[in-house]
Amino acid sequence: MAGALPSVAPVSRETKSKHLTESTRVKWTLIGISILFVGVVVLLPLITVLLEAFRKGWSAYVEALKDPDAIAALKLTLTTALVAVPLNTIFGVAAAWAITKFRFRGKNLLITLIDLPYAVSPVISGLVYILLFGAQGFLGPWLIDHNVKIVFATPGIILATMFVTFPFVARELIPLMESQGIQDEEAAVSLGSRGWRTFFKVTLPNIKWGLLYGIILCNARAMGEFGAVSVVSGHIRGETNTLPLHIEILYNEYQYTAAFAVASLLMLMAIVTLIIKSFIESRMVSSKHGE
Repeated sequence: MAGALPSVAPVSRETKSKHLTESTRVKWTLIGISILFVGVVVLLPLITVLLEAFRKGWSAYVEALKDPDAIAALKLTLTTALVAVPLNTIFGVAAAWAITKFRFRGKNLLITLIDLPYAVSPVISGLVYILLFGAQGFLGPWLIDHNVKIVFATPGIILATMFVTFPFVARELIPLMESQGIQDEEAAVSLGSRGWRTFFKVTLPNIKWGLLYGIILCNARAMGEFGAVSVVSGHIRGETNTLPLHIEILYNEYQYTAAFAVASLLMLMAIVTLIIKSFIESRMVSSKHGE
């Protein structure tokens, strides 16, 4: 008969069973490879850090954390994060808001500049600040004359940390705000809302979980940054060493137990960050499903 569809032979039970067996085998092979990889690359180093940290007992562990240099490094790490993360959050929200809600010249250039820290080595970014603010740098003589310290001091560490972390909030918000569109803002404006009121009443509630997620990622990178901070810090013990730099110094001095003890503190901070990150991810998924 003209136009009749070709007949399709039914799939036998044996063929279905074979395909199911192959799929199950592939599934468990992939799961096994993933677990092995995570175990070797992630879990094994974490377990090693804890074992080495407590190798000489609890008292040695506590003494390493009570060391004045370790406390100073912890304070500097937290101070850097407390300054860099809020400033990058303000920038990230402003940049994402401008890019997704408005049309203006140079938008593509702004997006490219936001992505720049992803392409530039952190060490290079640290060297840039040395060339700008160092004693032989472009602004160095003026800073020396006015007794202003930037490199080899806390301001330089904060600047270097801000450079490597400022894409995180913006890059988390831009795709989220693009997917949401501008319909809610237009509706608010049509009802008489303007400017900041629209942002705080409409835009901010819509992006709150994505914003928190970006802040968590930014904070994690800020606390663990090594390359850029290492260049601008000067490695002054008790003054310009963050936790990663302090760990490096202890390890180079063969104080392995103290180095791993401080590393375990940094690891604990990372685990807490990961837990918060997972919670926010679940809330983001729930929020999307709720829509």
